[in-house]
Amino acid sequence: MKSKILLTAILGTLFFGSCSDVLDRPSLTTAEDDTYWNSEEKVRLYANDFYTNFFVGYGLGYGETAYTPNSNYMFNDDGVIKSTQGQFSRSVPTSKGSTSEGLMWESQFTGPTWNFAWIRKSNAMLDRINDRMSGVLTEEQKNHWLGVGRFFRGLEYARLVNVFGDVPYHEHEVKNTDKDELYKDRTPRNEVMNHVYDDFKFALQHVRLNDGDQYLNRYIVASFVSRWALFEGSWQKYHYKNNEQARKFFDLAVESADMVIKSGKYQIVTDFRSLFGSTNLIGAKDVILYRKYDAGQGVTHSVASTCNMNSPTDQGPNLDLIKAFICTDGKDWKTSGVANAKDFSLSNLIKTRDSRFEASFYQKPTPMAKSCYLYVTKFIPRSALEYLKTGGTPAPEFQGDKNTTGYPVMRYAEVLLNWIEAKAEIQTLGGPAVVQSDIDLSVNQIRNRPIADEAKALGVVPTAPMKLSSLNDDPKRDSDVPALLWELRRERRMEFAFEFSRIIDLRRWKKLNYMDTDANPDLLTGTWVNFPTEAKGELVAANKDKLRVKTADGSFVVFDGTNASKMVGFFYPKENKGRLPFLNIPNVNPYLSPIGTNQIIDYANKGYKLTQTEGWPSTNN
Repeated sequence: MKSKILLTAILGTLFFGSCSDVLDRPSLTTAEDDTYWNSEEKVRLYANDFYTNFFVGYGLGYGETAYTPNSNYMFNDDGVIKSTQGQFSRSVPTSKGSTSEGLMWESQFTGPTWNFAWIRKSNAMLDRINDRMSGVLTEEQKNHWLGVGRFFRGLEYARLVNVFGDVPYHEHEVKNTDKDELYKDRTPRNEVMNHVYDDFKFALQHVRLNDGDQYLNRYIVASFVSRWALFEGSWQKYHYKNNEQARKFFDLAVESADMVIKSGKYQIVTDFRSLFGSTNLIGAKDVILYRKYDAGQGVTHSVASTCNMNSPTDQGPNLDLIKAFICTDGKDWKTSGVANAKDFSLSNLIKTRDSRFEASFYQKPTPMAKSCYLYVTKFIPRSALEYLKTGGTPAPEFQGDKNTTGYPVMRYAEVLLNWIEAKAEIQTLGGPAVVQSDIDLSVNQIRNRPIADEAKALGVVPTAPMKLSSLNDDPKRDSDVPALLWELRRERRMEFAFEFSRIIDLRRWKKLNYMDTDANPDLLTGTWVNFPTEAKGELVAANKDKLRVKTADGSFVVFDGTNASKMVGFFYPKENKGRLPFLNIPNVNPYLSPIGTNQIIDYANKGYKLTQTEGWPSTNN
């Protein structure tokens, strides 16, 4: 059952009034709290408050809080900015939300700061249900809502651990008078995540299969469990070398994804672009959870406007991402047998690469994408760009902050890719081998999705199925990554470009070295442009000494006003600057975010100790 998330006034916000410096906790000591917990509907209203925090979609108005093609979600190895690239923090901030002393990676994507308000809120819900509603709710109702509360608690702890590693664990609401609990130090990561495991298992057993069209159900729960269990399994394997704990969470990822797959409710039946360009995803079998926007209710966003080809952008895809797209024979571009596989002109890439390439980018090089000449159009319907053929400007609903296209918060494709990656990881730990039927159910179902008629007209064809017997052997593959896992990681990169996934994936795989711009110049390079034939209008005096391309042999050509015929190569503006070193620096841990020194000092002033994040100094040096 799909879930629509509508922005509504939630009664539960009455309990979100006062916050402390430690837990930022909502007050639940009011008269309203004493009389509130008297019906299932009241519990539902309270729980609704979680939705817009955890399932943000495209955000609201100009407040882009979702995973979208702006500077925040280019912070990985997929994107380039016409500027100095986003930096990892190299110093400890002063306060928990500060980025003034250097960008913390956790500020680059939707994720929690050192704030436990949502833990407090979920614990308050669980405590009230257990302590006050035994005679109000039936056993089934009680277990369902305990499952909902435990799911959101587990989800928030998984997110906090994702950012900070060890975090203080609270199983119940913390009272203002309980200073030892308020100011407790961090709980070891494994202990926290074992609690999360238990919360997720309970939710998978007790949350209803169907609780109505707008509400959490077991399949939504299972989908998110598959995401965060896969993350934790990977972290345990690659960072801690704890294969027992890794296997535990990989097994949970498979179990939860299995629940969704075996339900038979979901399929890959929609062309890729339509998943992001529709105003109504009701009935879409590819989507498990979505956020709906409605101009009549004033619930709109601005993300489609970033893809309207009418607004110049400093951000865009880099050559490293372009090269990652698989050819239509299922091989990488260096080993592919597809004709012209090494021709990087956009018209050829559209014909020779996986269909997700054409669905994600505009079909011609354009100076509107100032960093790379390749413009992201993934998050706007094809029809919205028809104005480019006739002239004029985009329709009003695709300008500014008036967009109403829906956001697929959780897609079935993600569940399939979580499932198959977890199974492949289990194989590396001595578990059952992945078989061809597993690949057919997951990767090949995704590769076989419908292709839009507009794409077919440009020469787009389906990608060949993945075959275990003839798996691609990419010469670029890391020696420590088996070929199957390498190709599954490629599938994620193509599927989720500019969405939620890439920076989290790099971290859990312990592969942030992929973001080292000194080691990989393709991170700063754009798409192939034949200026004399594709962008002749740019070869003007005003662009003398400004336009630059990198030829196939790696040499640079700068437009000098007389060499127009030589301006053929990968666009590489001089303004694209690399990021500072961030690996192997003492007291800098790019994989986890530090907490502010003010929090540590506050604890100390009250006689308690708060330990700094692993790999960071307790004070600024």
